[in-house]
Amino acid sequence: MRILGLTGGIASGKSTVSNLFKLHGVPVVDADLVARDVLKKGTGGWKKVVAAFGEDILLDTGEVDRAKLGHIVFSDPDKRQLLNRLLAPYISSGIFWEMLKLWMKGYNIIVLDIPLLFEAKMDKWTKPIIVVWVDPETQLQRLMERDRTSVEEAKNRIQAQMPLDLKKTKADIVIDNTGSHEELNERFQRVLTHVSKPLTWSEFALSRQGAFVASILVFVGVIICRKTL
Repeated sequence: MRILGLTGGIASGKSTVSNLFKLHGVPVVDADLVARDVLKKGTGGWKKVVAAFGEDILLDTGEVDRAKLGHIVFSDPDKRQLLNRLLAPYISSGIFWEMLKLWMKGYNIIVLDIPLLFEAKMDKWTKPIIVVWVDPETQLQRLMERDRTSVEEAKNRIQAQMPLDLKKTKADIVIDNTGSHEELNERFQRVLTHVSKPLTWSEFALSRQGAFVASILVFVGVIICRKTL
């Protein structure tokens, strides 16, 4: 099983690349969606976060006001680290469960779409690692236009994440998204061709098909040993 790590920065276009993988039939485990699930009312993650941040972060429905919580943690590094520590175990478990379901369905290639891939040290699960990169000026401009925020607020949100230039140095594959959508599509097609090559033996061994072959070989080996004894 080939597990691709996909990451980037806010307003870098990572979600666009993630959607391109989906459109081409490659299943994606989206850490943001998993995080939404672990914050639903009544879950273990919800209880931890409410205990730490207080009921002021809740909507009238009892669900977490994600916008309000986001404003709190983006403006305070200590609170951001606290939130990450509280939710990390739940998010990791959710991601593994989604991976297991895809493995059981027989998929040979999956994508882990994780914004904090390096920060959460989840990069060790994936190969190759794909970073969607844009230059700082483009990232700032796109974020301001997308969220209609001030320069100061946009800079705070960008600075709350690992710099894209640093992520770029840790990548196996870099997708430059500073250009047009057409250019991004062309670069994505090249990446898709590269990552769709046949599995290596070690990747095949981790796939469902590999596990089936291994079980057959063990069964045959046991039969042969019994006949020779």
